[in-house]
Amino acid sequence: MMDTHQDTRQRLEERLTRLIQRLHKVEGDRRRERNPLEPDWEEQAITRQNDEVLDGLDAEGHREIDMIRAALNRLDSGTYGICMTCGDPIAPARLEALPYAIQCIAQAENNRP
Repeated sequence: MMDTHQDTRQRLEERLTRLIQRLHKVEGDRRRERNPLEPDWEEQAITRQNDEVLDGLDAEGHREIDMIRAALNRLDSGTYGICMTCGDPIAPARLEALPYAIQCIAQAENNRP
């Protein structure tokens, strides 16, 4: 059964908090707050390769944060659960799996590359 909008809000806010905490950690790792670069050039090369992974985590985290904040705004405006493309309701099971979904499954499948 689909939870209430209040339950959805709580889940989204909890996920947002976890993401923000994770991004702070990623940003600290990128600034080398805990693990400064080694003087050995080979070790530095390995560390810098890991920076690409951190960059990806950072970008993905920011995208999800933006989607969660948009979902919270839709909850506030009363448009949560309505497909932004066709205006039909988004299935509760889809919202349960992806609480920041902006499209019904039919529209999401139509927009696949």
